[in-house]
Amino acid sequence: MEWQKISGEVKYDNPWINVTEDQVINPAGKPAIYGKVHFKNLAIGIVPIDANGCIYFVRQFRYVLNEYSLEIPEGGGPLDIDPLETAKKELKEETGLSAGRWTNILDMHLSNSVSDERSIVYLAEELTEGIPEPEDTEVFTIHRYHIDEVLKMIDRKEITDAITIAAIFKVKLMLLSKNNICVNQPIS
Repeated sequence: MEWQKISGEVKYDNPWINVTEDQVINPAGKPAIYGKVHFKNLAIGIVPIDANGCIYFVRQFRYVLNEYSLEIPEGGGPLDIDPLETAKKELKEETGLSAGRWTNILDMHLSNSVSDERSIVYLAEELTEGIPEPEDTEVFTIHRYHIDEVLKMIDRKEITDAITIAAIFKVKLMLLSKNNICVNQPIS
């Protein structure tokens, strides 16, 4: 049996999200409630990587966590605008970089048990440096690390942002595949 929605009520709404509480019949056939968060924007991530395998990051304070976070450039993209255009804008705003080559590498849901938030991640290559143009609410520092060091930072839990971690693992797999490196190949 599937979940069945009986009714729903918006409990909270702002320009970025709304929260609804639905009266449902759960898969066991019993009445229940289900809260869900609807995101009004896409989460856009960009992995700006140079020819040496170094990736640009921003370190910024995240209000919800009450701590600083090291992450790839990220931002919210309106649903009615091409996500690639948002990615280009975010990369320029946060790092000053522009890229000559763009590749969509991930399309994922971030917390699909309670929200419909969707993230699209791009690999940005053939980088050209410029001057960052942050929004007035953005305060961050820019950092550059080789992908192998980034993997160690993830292992040490110095990087915890979900989009960043998924994107870095994807890029590393792409690099391994590109270099024909065997991963977990059975030995006969």
